[in-house]
Order: sequence, then C-alpha cells, then structure tokens
Amino acid sequence: MKALDTNVLVRFLVKDDEQQAQIVYTTFKKAEEQKEVFFVPAMVVLETIWVLESVYEIARNDILAALENLLLLPIMQFEGQPAVRTFITSARSNKIDLADVLIACFAHHSGCDSVLTFDKKAAKFELFTLISKYPY
Repeated sequence: MKALDTNVLVRFLVKDDEQQAQIVYTTFKKAEEQKEVFFVPAMVVLETIWVLESVYEIARNDILAALENLLLLPIMQFEGQPAVRTFITSARSNKIDLADVLIACFAHHSGCDSVLTFDKKAAKFELFTLISKYPY
C-alpha cells in the first residue's frame, strides 16, 4: 500500500495545476481499476485542512464536504477513519477551529476523555478541557 501526501490531495481537490491534477486523476483511476488502496495519514488530513483554509481560502463547509467525498472513495483508507467521520459531523455543528476539532476527535477515538488546552475558544467544544480549570 502507498500513502498519499497532502499535495496530491490538494491537486485532486483544487485542480490548480492542470498537469498535476491530471496525473492524480489518472493515478486514482488506475488504482480504482486495479482495486488498489491508498493510505491517508491523519497528519495529511490536518495539513490538507490547513492548506485549503489558509492558502486557498476555501469555506469551512466546502472543506468538510470535500473530505466527506474523499471518504467515499474506495481507493482511500484514512488513518482513524471513524475519527475523521466524527470530525466532519462535529465540525458542522460548531464554529471551533477545524484543526482543533480534528485533534479532539482523534484523541476521543483513542480513548481520551478530553484534550487539555489553554485555548478558550477550543474549550467551548465538549472534547476539550480548559487547563486552568483542571483539578491539578
């Protein structure tokens, strides 16, 4: 199995470089025909979110829809796929930073009760605990 880098997903989603986007499309089509699966690391999901938000200024709901569509592709196996699904659902129902929601969902799916943080905005999400309120 081969893993995908962030720039491959970005080219596929944004198609800002026509030649590279075509290479990705052809690669994905061939993988589909050969029943090949690509691994998408959690760090690639996080970096893809960051690139789509900060570089391309893509709207939150469009980013979530794009990730949801990627999850539907049989050629992709996401690290922590249940956490990514939970992230998409959770991120649609709040205004917390997408990266923070992703971190919290991965922590939750790894068995953590919450994520300790100094970030007051993130602490509004139920999977975070403001460290100043922590009992230590």
